Amino acid sequence: MPQPRVVIVGAGFGGLQCARRLARAPVEVVLLDRNNYHLFTPLLYQVASSLLNPSEVAIPVRSVFRRPSRVRFRLADVTGVDLRTRTVLTAGGTRIPYDFLVLAAGSRTHFFGLDALERSAHAVKDLPDALALRNHILSCFERAVQEEDTGARNSYTTFVVVGGGPTGVEYAGALSELFRLVLARDFPDLDVGSARVVLLEAQDHLLAEFPAGLGDYARHRLESLGVEVRTGVTVSGFDGSTVLQKDGGSIEAATLIWAAGVRPAELADSLEVPRGRSGRIEVDEELRVRGHEVVLAIGDIASMPGPAGPLPMMAPPAMQAGRHAADNILHAVRGEPMEPFHYRDKGIMATIGRNAGVARIGGLNFKGFVGWVAWLLVHLYFLIGFRNRIIVLIHWAWNYFRFDRPIRIISRARPPK
Repeated sequence: MPQPRVVIVGAGFGGLQCARRLARAPVEVVLLDRNNYHLFTPLLYQVASSLLNPSEVAIPVRSVFRRPSRVRFRLADVTGVDLRTRTVLTAGGTRIPYDFLVLAAGSRTHFFGLDALERSAHAVKDLPDALALRNHILSCFERAVQEEDTGARNSYTTFVVVGGGPTGVEYAGALSELFRLVLARDFPDLDVGSARVVLLEAQDHLLAEFPAGLGDYARHRLESLGVEVRTGVTVSGFDGSTVLQKDGGSIEAATLIWAAGVRPAELADSLEVPRGRSGRIEVDEELRVRGHEVVLAIGDIASMPGPAGPLPMMAPPAMQAGRHAADNILHAVRGEPMEPFHYRDKGIMATIGRNAGVARIGGLNFKGFVGWVAWLLVHLYFLIGFRNRIIVLIHWAWNYFRFDRPIRIISRARPPK
């Protein structure tokens, strides 16, 4: 008798955890993703800021399941699901049948309908985005050093980050340190000290997910690094040279980094299933898509129930949900009822440059050096691959003691032939 086939769409945090949990179970697992790698997105900003290489924050999916395993990876761009015939549809025309389906396709950047901003802003969700931003940042300084017009030169060296959550805060701190500690030595003919990093947040405080005291500390720390923090500011547009604010203000800048929100992946739009206000797929307590007993959804694409409403679109809920979805599939295979998912909130953290971080772990709050060390240890622990952990640690140590970021290379991909 053939084993039940479990198809998992997405090799992100949730999908990978689900596949690893099922790797030796009595089921056939097909893992689908448009990329052949698993990406550790919390460190993606360090690729953009010239600290890490792409290969150090990503690992080939096939290498994760190299040992004897029931998981088969297929490189595919999933475009839809025929829920009636239980078939996954791909852009290449392949149809993949399933007995159980796990939707873990993740999220995409949300520009809130600002089309002009979407065309001109940098939003870093994947490796190509991070490399493009790294190239752009370094190119801005190369252009600035040759620019005779003061206004144009200042525009090249002004960088606006939109979004005061962990991603925006980490970007702002990393860019400020890159400019002051590294690029200032690379460009002696340029007043790099006058380069501006401006962090804009629509709410009246940073890090809304954290206790207020930690958000206040993050603001103070960023300002000590030279970052201009402006709260209560909503961005209404960007044309590549001017950042427009809803209140009528503007900032002349050649760079806008968008870290102000995400929404479910495009796959959610193609499915005729119940969805919440944010567009996330509605699931029950067992993580099943409502009305579909053998389809589960986890991570950013799903509106997973929590004690105070839908769980945040972050890696920890996705990872826990991935393992729980795998367990529930095995319950169903054995003819047992599925169990409700209960998220265990272990905390949240962010780093704010050298020697400074904020963390809420359990019921305790940490900031400063202790929060920074906690951030380092947790991210090293969850980074997949022993080689990646060692190399990342070496890069961090080199940067810490030598005040240097070695990957300051403008690399341009050739257009496909």
